[in-house]
Amino acid sequence: MFVNLVNEQTRQVKQTKVGFSWTTFFFGFWPALFRGDWMWFLIQLAIELAIGVPTYGFGAGITGIVFSFIYNKLYIKELLSKGYQAEDTSDQQILESHGFVNNHFSNSAS
Repeated sequence: MFVNLVNEQTRQVKQTKVGFSWTTFFFGFWPALFRGDWMWFLIQLAIELAIGVPTYGFGAGITGIVFSFIYNKLYIKELLSKGYQAEDTSDQQILESHGFVNNHFSNSAS
């Protein structure tokens, strides 16, 4: 499932997957680099090096598996904190159903 996020100031649209990150699973820190997500690229690289070197690479694989479950959520939260918003109502519903944003209309009826 994908969600489109748009920056209202720059009108830049980013489409990102919600849920498990298969690209992070297979390629480790590289997807963060290609997305321009420098902070998480450096964090993942540092952790993979710190754990992977003493374990002859085995620990880096474990790190990749762990980040596969959390990276897309971290990336979406970062985009939302930078001012990105759901492009339309279906994207808003996806964000709400996955706990990224609160339903804006739930308290308006009271």
